[in-house]
Amino acid sequence: MGKPSGFLEYPRKVVPYRDPKERVGDFNEIFTKPIVKNLKRQGARCMDCGVPFCQSATGCPIDNLIPEWNDLVYQGRWREALDSLHKTNNFPEFTGRTCPAPCEGACVLGITDPAVTIKNIENAIIDRGFEEGWVRHEAPRERSGKKVAIIGSGPTGLTAADQLNKSGHEVTVYEREDRIGGLLMYGIPNMKLAKSVVERRVELMRSAGINFHTGVDVGKNTDPVELKADYDAVLLATGATNPRDLGIPGRELTGVHFAMEFLTANTRSLLDSNFQDGGFINAKGLDVIVIGGGDTGADCIGTALRHGCRSLVNLELLDQPPLDRASDNPWPDWPLILRTDYAHEETITRFGADPRTYSVLSKRLSGNNEGRVDALHAVGIDWNRKTGSPVMTEIDGTDQMWKADLVLLAMGFLGPETYVTEPLGVALDSRSNYLAEHGKFETSVPGVFAAGDCRRGQSLVVWAINEGRGAARSIDECLMGSSSLPAPGLTMGSAVG
Repeated sequence: MGKPSGFLEYPRKVVPYRDPKERVGDFNEIFTKPIVKNLKRQGARCMDCGVPFCQSATGCPIDNLIPEWNDLVYQGRWREALDSLHKTNNFPEFTGRTCPAPCEGACVLGITDPAVTIKNIENAIIDRGFEEGWVRHEAPRERSGKKVAIIGSGPTGLTAADQLNKSGHEVTVYEREDRIGGLLMYGIPNMKLAKSVVERRVELMRSAGINFHTGVDVGKNTDPVELKADYDAVLLATGATNPRDLGIPGRELTGVHFAMEFLTANTRSLLDSNFQDGGFINAKGLDVIVIGGGDTGADCIGTALRHGCRSLVNLELLDQPPLDRASDNPWPDWPLILRTDYAHEETITRFGADPRTYSVLSKRLSGNNEGRVDALHAVGIDWNRKTGSPVMTEIDGTDQMWKADLVLLAMGFLGPETYVTEPLGVALDSRSNYLAEHGKFETSVPGVFAAGDCRRGQSLVVWAINEGRGAARSIDECLMGSSSLPAPGLTMGSAVG
């Protein structure tokens, strides 16, 4: 694949982000337009691997045909590259913007050299497809007479809806928010994924016959038992939206918010009025602390910077990752290394230092006479990893205090909100997720399926697509006795979880 000597001739060259000084002043996407010559050279770097680990269980969870479309881009055959990409990925414009690219972590070239820029190539293929008018959704020629309800319109729900619609089923997607997209709409800020990109794809799906209903909160304003009775199958794609809280004194103070409260209100106000309605949690002029790393923490940082915060600190409970792979983290596993994300780069540009402080345990929050948070008190910790499970020990004399007007909790999620399923009697697993086996996806209630974060726990958009495709095939089999729908880990590879 690619040019036989390409990996020897060309270095890795990523598509750069916009200048941080410029992009921090708006909520437009951080990406720049790629240079086609550079993309073709990256496609040329893709080797004719005996085993393409980018497609393996440690690589792409949806079995993207990466060497194939890398080679097609190298040859300038963009339309064919798009067709290849859509064979496995319903929404490359989402993964091309938001995925951390496990495929690159498993790239064979990465054993000795920086990996091929697979994510950049993927995003360029789909963006060109839309520019050229090649991306379409066709209504099925015949309908099966079966009806499927999908609760949740995030990437899992949208993927399953797209697949089931192709099989001729009448699909209706229910979303409790005022816009379709789930975390794609309100969980990921506009600078990483423009909402026009989400709405563009949703409109294509609507034109192909998929029904979308917003403002329907199943379990609150809609009876799930009645909903189940009205459909031949129901898919739970509600996400893992129950946030992990911080149980320390002062948690009740004004100015302490979950990350999703902050991000959701920001995007809604941006879309509704370009912030003119004041319906968001404004970090302008405030000392901001973000507790928790990961993508959500970085998105809180990037959003607070765009508001014009006065200072910014990011506290992380765990140790700082190494710069290079540790001995117990070999290729082709995902490299657990220190990464400087877009928001960290912006903070360094704005304030002159990385915002992250590692191995810190939050102890309490203090407030002023008006009941508003004004400081966070913490202590340094040591992780002893010599005896099996890591043991955390507080370090004497490391007490520290940070000023804080706004504290954002980005510490992950504990599973789905079960008010949706309690009336149905859906069983939960040991982690409070909906109990359903990968590959089958059916819950303890016949005819009710579960997929995505609500089944496997908090994860990536690309895993949501994996689960949506798998659940669609299982539902199709249940309704029709067999299915021709492809699904990773079921008909196309070994990615399971």
